[in-house]
Amino acid sequence: MFRNMGPMELIIIFLIVVLLFGGRKIPEIAKGLGKGIRDFKGALSGQDSDEAEKAKALKKSENPGEDSAPKA
Repeated sequence: MFRNMGPMELIIIFLIVVLLFGGRKIPEIAKGLGKGIRDFKGALSGQDSDEAEKAKALKKSENPGEDSAPKA
């Protein structure tokens, strides 16, 4: 299906997308798509991003000076 798509067809598709969504909306769509992909990968690995952030915050609160202390 996509084997016969050349650069001209891709340019036409890109121009249609820009006309439909506008130049300002495309980065927001890409950001949302990236977040969705990250969430999906996190779900596949079995770790929720909210749980990971809570675990990092808990670890920091248990050892507040550990990150700033110089290591020997």
